[in-house]
Amino acid sequence: MSSYRDRALQRLRHTFDLLVIGGGVNGLGIAWDAADRGLSVLVIDKGDWGGGTSSWSSRMIHGGLKYLDKLDMGLVRESLRDREWLLRGAPHLVAPLPFALPFYRGNRHHRFALRAGMVLYDVLSFDKSLPLHRTYGRRKTAALLPGLSPDGLQGAAVYHDAQVEYAERLCVEIMLAARAAGAATLNHAESTRLRVEQGRVVGASVRDVLTGAVHEVTARFTVNVAGPWADSVLAGSAAGTERLIGGTKGTHLVVDPFPGAPYCAMYYEAVSDGRPLMVIPWLGRYLIGSTDERFTGDPGTAAADQGEIDYILAETNRLFPAAGLTEDSILYTYTGVRPLPFVPEGDPGDITRRHILHDHRPRLDGLLSVVGGKLTTFRTLAEHAVDEVGRRLGRKARSRTRGLGLPGRPPEGPAEHARAFERSSGLPAAESRRLTRVYGARAGRVADLIAASEPLSLTVATGVRAGEVAFAIREEEAVTLADVLARRTMIGLEPDLGQGAMDAVAAACAAELGWDDAETARQKAAYVRYLRRFREFEPGPVA
Repeated sequence: MSSYRDRALQRLRHTFDLLVIGGGVNGLGIAWDAADRGLSVLVIDKGDWGGGTSSWSSRMIHGGLKYLDKLDMGLVRESLRDREWLLRGAPHLVAPLPFALPFYRGNRHHRFALRAGMVLYDVLSFDKSLPLHRTYGRRKTAALLPGLSPDGLQGAAVYHDAQVEYAERLCVEIMLAARAAGAATLNHAESTRLRVEQGRVVGASVRDVLTGAVHEVTARFTVNVAGPWADSVLAGSAAGTERLIGGTKGTHLVVDPFPGAPYCAMYYEAVSDGRPLMVIPWLGRYLIGSTDERFTGDPGTAAADQGEIDYILAETNRLFPAAGLTEDSILYTYTGVRPLPFVPEGDPGDITRRHILHDHRPRLDGLLSVVGGKLTTFRTLAEHAVDEVGRRLGRKARSRTRGLGLPGRPPEGPAEHARAFERSSGLPAAESRRLTRVYGARAGRVADLIAASEPLSLTVATGVRAGEVAFAIREEEAVTLADVLARRTMIGLEPDLGQGAMDAVAAACAAELGWDDAETARQKAAYVRYLRRFREFEPGPVA
């Protein structure tokens, strides 16, 4: 067991100012902001950091161009401001990405409306570091994007947003920032019951998922930020009678480069229903999607269905006629549930994407629930939430996170740091580049452990070594095989989902964590079960 986990477990006997239930990007952001303001904080998650909705997004850091259609200028401005902060505060993880928005005759939005939207997008991002948009006529668009369908093509706009290839790593680094600020961080720890005394939440019963031990945690205030599981956290309490979450399901397909594939990301209207869809370059492959369907059930079991597969493939093949994508083209799929507010009727696309801080008074005091939230705006959401917690606790310290960065931010910039690390690390060039891409300025600490460990790579395809596995466990709170493969080393996002390295990585984990043969086999079986949701759909003809 890691020393960090041991220390967090020992701290559970103390009273915290704030208990944060949910260790996705928003819960971790709240823990970081609160700890940095001087509050004593415990953040828990029943799974791993960023292992839920934060891992299943489109991995975009964007200003919310589609929110202009809803005339939500405040949300667009907030998103653009936070996009700029992430480009500065986590440049090793968040990078600019050009997008093309094609104009087609018959689109729900006329090309003049789309061009006006581009101008407004630039105006709202007046303080940005990214280039202004450019518009092109039909001929220039066809030259830039020769794979596009020419039928009804009128032109395009090219603009910039940003991408976080490894959203999981973003969450891990926010956790590290929270921990460095003094927060107690405990993953694989489930809130099983809110503790209530005289109408006030005073903490929670917390079950250690690894051992089954139950701890009674006391806190002066609690924030429920469990995303699509938020209603489950409230179950059994006076706040559990009101439904907060009405999540919608979003599915993405991962495919190899295909004939006509664009050089940049595409943001376009589906022909069948006018919904926005994207084709995004990602890790040398393409991420295409997503859907927006109402979902009920356990968010942890959400997976692609045949209708979603048919829809995404058909719309992508319409946009790129030479693509010829079929189900055999799919490397894997992934699906997440957006933690949107419950709205019983209407178009899911009309449900607000703003975050809501739900005050449970008068039913329960000492409790807030967060509804909504996005990768891009986690820092602002956290500031708003901790401002409210501070008011309720009589603590008036102001947020400082806007002036801070994440732990892996290279002081000299990511490109300069990567070149310097490649010269000094003594590692093969490809491996050196991968480490700086995943760990940023912390890559040197990984290299030190690699140098002190078994010299052979665990897998030639990825270059992952035993020292990197040790780093994930000793420094980054990985305690399961899935933690290491899927959310630390990131080889779980390779086309084989990390299965080729599974046995070797499991052996390295066993050596580090003291697993016996039975536990090692259990961990491998659990990882195989985890991977089912990446490929869990019934084959059928493309619509």
